[in-house]
Amino acid sequence: MKSAVFAEKGAMKLTDMAKPEIQAADDVIIRVVRTCVCGSDLWNYRDVDHVASGSINSGHEAIGIVEETGSEITTVKPGDFVIAPFTHGCGQCPACLAGFDGSCQGHEDNFSMGDQAEYIRFQHGQWALVKIPGKPEDYSEGMLKSFLTLADVMATGYHAARVANVKAGDTVVVMGDGAVGLCAIIAAKMRGAKKIISTSRHADRAALAKEFGATDNIAVRGDEAVKAIMDMTGGFGADAVLECVGTEQSTETAMAIGRPGSTVGRVGLPHVAAQDMTSPFYRNISVAGGPAAVTTYDKEVLLDAVLKGEINPGKVFTRSFSLDEIDAAYAGMDEREVIKSYVVVE
Repeated sequence: MKSAVFAEKGAMKLTDMAKPEIQAADDVIIRVVRTCVCGSDLWNYRDVDHVASGSINSGHEAIGIVEETGSEITTVKPGDFVIAPFTHGCGQCPACLAGFDGSCQGHEDNFSMGDQAEYIRFQHGQWALVKIPGKPEDYSEGMLKSFLTLADVMATGYHAARVANVKAGDTVVVMGDGAVGLCAIIAAKMRGAKKIISTSRHADRAALAKEFGATDNIAVRGDEAVKAIMDMTGGFGADAVLECVGTEQSTETAMAIGRPGSTVGRVGLPHVAAQDMTSPFYRNISVAGGPAAVTTYDKEVLLDAVLKGEINPGKVFTRSFSLDEIDAAYAGMDEREVIKSYVVVE
């Protein structure tokens, strides 16, 4: 089968490798129908994390068809159409039961890798996989795109809103205009936020943010952003801040713009070793977040919302590629010509 690998800094390639096989009783082999590139994949692409050349670990989002199941799998069967979340919760440990399956305590290998491929081995699939009614051919391409966001970005945006305790009538600021930030705007609106401030410097992203529910936009950064947001909130600050970037500046800004007693829902992958927590302490700012509870949100809220047409997060995919075009899919996002790259495998 074909699988994407990192060739070198700024370059991806396809390699031929053996189709995965069942190795454990709770494994599921999935034929990938659609996959994509995540903003977090770009950390490796840009050599920030110094990934070895030829590493077969690219991609963690997919929808596909179940090909084979291990002996302990009873929840899905060959032929089922499924969302393959980037997390692999067990559904039984205290973390999963509390709705934090992104930090499952049932096993250590909780995250997907290598989903930019024709087939994947999904570990611990008994509870984590999410069945979609019918078959891929029953749906439009737009619906398939929205289903694919439920493998990560829509659930991650929802996680930011949930842990920040966004509720009806709130003023919410969303840091970041990538796919996760845009999906966080959808989530904030779903949870009843009245004023949603996006932070985009790009016209296409700001327009999509407005379509998704943003009521205002701030394009400046740093101290200027803090002043602008505080002015926009009457000098009091936001009821909740959704940090969807992970950089030092974004996180510092997020912790500076909430009102006392607010929460920063932090889902941007942190890339700084330390953060000064003195100011948030004196202002009673809480910081919460981590890997999203993808399966929980998909099963309880998000899949139904997509099926009913209540949300359309698939619009974050602004260009489609074939698996053979995986290098171009990465380059398009790296150069900010594409919000999120959609990869058609079959």
